[in-house]
Amino acid sequence: MDLKVKDSASCKYDIVSLGEIMLRLDPGDTRIRTARQFTAWEGGGEYNVARGLRRCFGMRAAVVTALAKNDIGYLIEDFILQGGVDTSYIKWMEFDGIGRSCRNGLNFTERGFGVRGALGVSDRANTAISQLKPDMIDWERLFGKDGVRWMHTGGIYAALSENSAEVVIEAVKIAKKYGTIVSYDLNYRPSLWNAIGGLDRCRAVNTTIAPYIDVMIGNEEDFHACLGLEI
Repeated sequence: MDLKVKDSASCKYDIVSLGEIMLRLDPGDTRIRTARQFTAWEGGGEYNVARGLRRCFGMRAAVVTALAKNDIGYLIEDFILQGGVDTSYIKWMEFDGIGRSCRNGLNFTERGFGVRGALGVSDRANTAISQLKPDMIDWERLFGKDGVRWMHTGGIYAALSENSAEVVIEAVKIAKKYGTIVSYDLNYRPSLWNAIGGLDRCRAVNTTIAPYIDVMIGNEEDFHACLGLEI
């Protein structure tokens, strides 16, 4: 397949990612359950692609996400800026003081050792980006005025809430309207889809998104679960 990527001179961004960015807490060489200190980073399945391309290859990267307007959100923003990723399209959501209705996600990641596998524990219910709705991001400005060569998003974000899938569909449609290449990582997570309709909802969402995708990423399980395909 011949992908026709837009000329760099016509675009402000080489890569834009759409997805959640969480505060990642690393216990180092110990286990989460016994740790007394953590090293803080930022991370997110979709975002990591843009950050990696910026840091490794110097590509002009930006992220579309939402953060709760508090000090944790500002810390995540600072990490993003340190990675050289543009934050112009972060949507800041009002924080209620305790995180009942809007908060920033946390991810604890434990290294594997020997026969013990790595362990990830996410705390991401009711996060700011799960409440992002269609029309809250100016996609026409991003893809039409600024210009984007490549957009990356995926199934983790699409499964965060009912709204998230609608935002992905809105974004990929407008991206294609302006000739932006779109990649999508299926990244099937049953724990996310089960809360919003399970496998049926997963396939309905992903088959709606699929026609707008130029590069679909996944393994055999992803393609079967998300699209009903046998690989």
